[in-house]
Amino acid sequence: MKIRYQSIWPVIIVTLVAVIYTSCSDSELVNNGEPMVKYIRVTDPVSSDSLLVGAFQSNLVAIIGENLQSAQQVWFNDRRATLTPTYVTNTSILVTVPSEIPKVITNTVTIVFANGNTLVHDFEVKVSAPTITTMKSEYVLAGSVATIRGDFFYEPLTVTFAGGVTGDIVSIEPTLIQVTVPEGAAPGPIKVKTNFGEAESAFWFRDNRNIFISSDPYTGWWNEGFVVKTAGENDPPLINGNYIRVVKTINAWSWLEVAGGPPDAMGPISKNIPDDAILNPAKYNLKFEVNTKKPYNNNVIKINLGLKNDFNNDEYRWLPPYDTKGEWETVVLPLETVMEKFNTSVSTNGYYTRLLFHGPGDLDCDISFDNFRVVPK
Repeated sequence: MKIRYQSIWPVIIVTLVAVIYTSCSDSELVNNGEPMVKYIRVTDPVSSDSLLVGAFQSNLVAIIGENLQSAQQVWFNDRRATLTPTYVTNTSILVTVPSEIPKVITNTVTIVFANGNTLVHDFEVKVSAPTITTMKSEYVLAGSVATIRGDFFYEPLTVTFAGGVTGDIVSIEPTLIQVTVPEGAAPGPIKVKTNFGEAESAFWFRDNRNIFISSDPYTGWWNEGFVVKTAGENDPPLINGNYIRVVKTINAWSWLEVAGGPPDAMGPISKNIPDDAILNPAKYNLKFEVNTKKPYNNNVIKINLGLKNDFNNDEYRWLPPYDTKGEWETVVLPLETVMEKFNTSVSTNGYYTRLLFHGPGDLDCDISFDNFRVVPK
């Protein structure tokens, strides 16, 4: 029995050597031993047939090819990826796309080998184009700093206002831009452009459409004395002509009308709400600018708009708390929510409007308002 086993071993050894030699020879012959990339795919074995021409930041990908074992660096555009030696083999490289945003866009992945040679393969790092959602205040004076909120704000970046003028960037975060408003900025959408695309806001900067309560000039039944025409040292700045400022103690359940009135008292401005907003309020927002030098932390602000025949004491209630800490901000309220309890219809004669304080809790009030308007979402 032992003699039989001993006679078999030489055969096994010769066979293994032949297999190893053949395997090595075959490997050396693939592409003449030169590195090559066949394709890039996802790393999930279940989806291994899902080939990629691009990937988002921080995604793990598998580079599949031949003769890759001496790879020492992998670059996506101008950003170097972190390479783990154990994830580098003859036929594959597992690597994570860098999270840093590229500054130079080549749409390639570059592999650098130990001998200094490089291999370039087409591959896109997908970075979303910017999106614009809101502004802290849609009314900002030239020379002052506007705050724009959204996502995918990456340098280099430009902000262009209606009128074709570009603002000076103060600071950029991925979801927030601060920009100085230039002279010549006009009412209209703003545009944000990066290396990865351009976005235009759905809202308007300095939106002057469909204003139905204004102070330029003040019209209506109540409290013209609340109108600020020239801002003093302790007043909020004028942002669009005159504005309304209420500075007084408002006792619980006292009745303080601030602005508004029936169509014949409001004048032509009472007709500024579009017919389509009355018929399809879900397509519109109620917006206005507010500035609280003292917090709105008690009582209730009630709003009537779009009423055809008379005031409605089930008006929309804008509840506290709200505090802008002495700065102007734009309030955005879905019109379908505001008008949920209003029974109204289209009017050719204008609409009843009212801004009213009436609710529980004493309020030490110092609140300013401007530009009540109904605008498309």
